[in-house]
Amino acid sequence: MIVNDLTELARIYDAPVTAASTVKEVARITPHYRQLIEASPFVALATAGPEGLDCSPRGDGPGFVRVIDEQTLALPDRRGNNRIDSLRNIIRDPRVALLFLIPGSGTTFRVNGRAVISAEPDLLASFAVKGQAPRTVILITVETAYFQCARAIVRSRLWDRDGHADAGLLPTPGAMLAALSEDAVGGPAYDAAWPERAAGSLW
Repeated sequence: MIVNDLTELARIYDAPVTAASTVKEVARITPHYRQLIEASPFVALATAGPEGLDCSPRGDGPGFVRVIDEQTLALPDRRGNNRIDSLRNIIRDPRVALLFLIPGSGTTFRVNGRAVISAEPDLLASFAVKGQAPRTVILITVETAYFQCARAIVRSRLWDRDGHADAGLLPTPGAMLAALSEDAVGGPAYDAAWPERAAGSLW
């Protein structure tokens, strides 16, 4: 049975379990929420555009997403593959969603809002790492912010080393590229060169 009616969906799910499910949602970054952002080295950035949806991983040192004020966050666009899917989406549809993860903590943190892309030189310079400034910074106006309970982290055993996958049993980027391109791209040489290539292009 496909559920495609809000009334039917309401029959399946009860109302939010406790007041904690709703009181945690606010339209600003509270002092406690700021602590979560400043402890996080990783955020998933979700955007939408005419071609569809995109969810992009972003990571750097803890606190790399800067709290400008209780309504504004700044996310540097570090070096990547230049697909710029997220940036192209933001220009055409400013709605964004962020999911922050904090290694070792079950608490995750979510922000929904609207974004613009800044190339203001002083702002870019303020995010420089090892002399490398990002080419742009995403400025996010907060519309909703709230923490998420730990159930998903607990079920996934995300931070439990005993639950980690054996990387040696997973396909490598080189193997996947070679299979998709009929060996025109990728292969063992791609994997062997990646650590040095990445080390020189992180920022």
